[in-house]
Amino acid sequence: MSVESVEASLKTGRSGIGKEEAKRRLQEFGPNILQEKKGPSALRIFAEQFKNYLILILVAATIIALFLGDFTDALVISVVIILNAILGFYQEYRAEKSIEALKKLTAPKAVVIREGCEETILASELVPGDLVLMETGERVPADIRFSECTSLEIDESLLTGESVPVKKRVERLEVKTLSVAERNNMAYMGTIVTRGRGRGYVVSTGMKTEIGRIAELIQTVESEETPLQVKLRDLAKKLTYIVIIICLIVFFTGILREGSIFDMFLNSVGLAVAAIPESLPAVVTITLALGVQRMAKRNAIIRKLPAVETLGSATVICSDKTGTFTRNEMTVRKICTNNNIFEVTNVGYEPKGEFYNNGSKINPNENSSLSLTLTIGALCNNAKLEKNENWCIIGDPTEGALIVAAEKAGIKQKVITKQYPRIGEIPFESERKAMSTIHKTPEGTEVAYVKGAAEVILNLSNAIYSDGQIRELTGKEKEEILKINQEMASDALRVLAVAYKELPNAYQEYTPENVENNLIFVGLMGMLDPPREEAVSAVQKCKKAGIKVVMITGDNEFTAKAIAKELGLLEGDGKTLTGAELENMSDAQLDKIVQEVTVYARVSPEHKLRIVNSLKKKNHIVAMTGDGVNDAPALRKADIGVAMGITGTDVAKEASEMILADDNFASSVAAVEEGRIIYNNIKKAIYYLLSTNIGEILIIFIGLIIGLPIPIVAVQILWINLVTDSFPALALSVDSAEADIMLRPPRNPKEPVITRKMIYNMTVVATVMCVSTLLLYSSALGVFSPLGISYSNLDTARTIAFTNMVFLQLFHTFIVHSQRESIFKIGTFSNRYIILATVISLILQLAVVYLPQLQTLFHTTPLSLLELVIVVLGSSSIIFATEVVKFFERRASSPQM
Repeated sequence: MSVESVEASLKTGRSGIGKEEAKRRLQEFGPNILQEKKGPSALRIFAEQFKNYLILILVAATIIALFLGDFTDALVISVVIILNAILGFYQEYRAEKSIEALKKLTAPKAVVIREGCEETILASELVPGDLVLMETGERVPADIRFSECTSLEIDESLLTGESVPVKKRVERLEVKTLSVAERNNMAYMGTIVTRGRGRGYVVSTGMKTEIGRIAELIQTVESEETPLQVKLRDLAKKLTYIVIIICLIVFFTGILREGSIFDMFLNSVGLAVAAIPESLPAVVTITLALGVQRMAKRNAIIRKLPAVETLGSATVICSDKTGTFTRNEMTVRKICTNNNIFEVTNVGYEPKGEFYNNGSKINPNENSSLSLTLTIGALCNNAKLEKNENWCIIGDPTEGALIVAAEKAGIKQKVITKQYPRIGEIPFESERKAMSTIHKTPEGTEVAYVKGAAEVILNLSNAIYSDGQIRELTGKEKEEILKINQEMASDALRVLAVAYKELPNAYQEYTPENVENNLIFVGLMGMLDPPREEAVSAVQKCKKAGIKVVMITGDNEFTAKAIAKELGLLEGDGKTLTGAELENMSDAQLDKIVQEVTVYARVSPEHKLRIVNSLKKKNHIVAMTGDGVNDAPALRKADIGVAMGITGTDVAKEASEMILADDNFASSVAAVEEGRIIYNNIKKAIYYLLSTNIGEILIIFIGLIIGLPIPIVAVQILWINLVTDSFPALALSVDSAEADIMLRPPRNPKEPVITRKMIYNMTVVATVMCVSTLLLYSSALGVFSPLGISYSNLDTARTIAFTNMVFLQLFHTFIVHSQRESIFKIGTFSNRYIILATVISLILQLAVVYLPQLQTLFHTTPLSLLELVIVVLGSSSIIFATEVVKFFERRASSPQM
């Protein structure tokens, strides 16, 4: 729409709206704030922690224990339940802050014109039709259509991902379906004015603004369960069914054998307790928490614990370009002057680098054309290079790149600005595509230095500077320079041309008409936001690990493709898709090609959401990295959202599961590696704990079936499951990485947490436990004696069975350390935490057996030295059995076989 059409549509004008009308519109449209949907209460979040199937089983066990008067068991289980609920509550309660962070991005006050008078009001009181004034450094208070602009540039990177401030204009745009990044006659709430001034009419406020739409998206995107949460829930369901079936079998078998109903009920409860891995929720939570500490050392800060294992199963990483793959520091890469192409080394704002011509290092100050090009770039400039903790640019990043390039050649901006003091300026305007500054030379003459678009500067030039000489610029030379300009642009370089003009007379006023003509062309400077060096190697690491990396950016297609090629993402032409093309596609059409596309350019927040959704439909586990407000909805929807810690907005951080402290894409890949290690270790812990449970079930079930009194009582089972098992399980959780962890393809998300191989191995271990324990138990009871079972030895027999089970598990810990390699090959000291855990568990078990205060509580009696030796020999049988299994497995998978 034209400005006049906007004024007519909004019923406003150059005097703004009236104060009474403003009040009426405030009633109609509501305050200019981001509204937050009411989230779950703290009580509801806490209650949600008890929906876990394993926790519900534990609650049932507590109720049964209380019913039977077994207050000790009930107390122990209750403590486990409450601790787990508190941990889960703490993690989730902290996560409900995304909209609060968005609110920080809105301006607190705004300058408006109402009834022809300028006044400052609260930004929340803005209404459609208000005429707003904006200046450098201010945050845009609403979505605004410009009516006036003077050298206005706005940083929209938090909305669009564009690293360069957008130059604004007033004229209507011809194309109706433009992305946010291309609507250069608009300003959007939350963005920042970096240069110039302007005024315009408010067209949208509050939740109707672009940032408001993102707030709406964040609130409507539902968080989904991680793969591990789903698998553990399914495991708990299956365990529940198995427990019920086995308990019913034992209960009715006992009754049919004329056992008392109460005794059979008690035995069934004991079996139920044996079947439930009480410490599993706590061990998994603590394992993830320990993993979080390790990841923090690798610059990956985890906000939500389950996200750790999700990273390990990631099949796709979708990443924003600016500041993630790239440094977000514009850098001059090539300079063309006097028919020579010079390459500039080093990236970023640190003023260190070399200059090369045809592969040979040169001194830029010995080449007059190159030296003058750099000097003009530094003088025709309003940015500043400063060093705080790091080198940084104050002002426009493009102008900053020109200063850094000059500094690399030893041309100090602070020095030359004193030698050539500025006496005038013609600011950049999008219509002219040029900027000029006028300086006094040491000789006392005046000179204008000009920079701008190559085609514009060439049209304004009639001469060219060449090796200290000035000669006529021919039409053929202009064509050749434009050809070089096009080649540099096709490499995604942002190209600026520089020229100068000696001013013979002191003008009373410097205007484009009297300054920007008959220029002397000097050279071209090409710059870009360079890729991070470590991002290149990280991309290659992902390829070897079978992880697809996708670039999603608000930048133009040429720039995105060029950066992708430098990163090694695109091979050949590659498959790219623009926001405009995506807009014209249905979800079904996108689903067909989503796995082929590597680069998405000029996309909006809704597009990012569609891409993530489409990838998830293809059963991908999607990690999304980003730093801007525009990334927040996709971060929330992805299986794991990864925000940048330095440049990332609060919105992105609050919507994410993980934050990269160093803003480095490579750190996200390191986090994936750590996630794979953690998942493997969790599987080891689950395998270790469930082996015990299956062993306990077999011991109790078979013992009851063959007519023996229950071999292990409920409190002893709880001790094994909660205490002596937990320390070794935690030791397994900090196992180091296997050598080929990032050479394996991503884990199939549908793969069960317990594989067939694990079931087979658990069955072997449980059978050994059952046979070993029941043999020792039966012998202690005198089953093999002519006198038959002696119930006077029942506590001693149970103590032997109890201690044998604990020792079996301690030996088992060293075997689980590697499910393929022999314990004698990897060594018993390869994980010092296992040694420590074994010692702790051993001391605790001996305390239960030999301390009188604990004997009554755990129904134990002290064992003699001979009985203890027999237990050690019996429990060590598990090493022999599992080593035999590993040997045959290695032979079966050997190539020679």
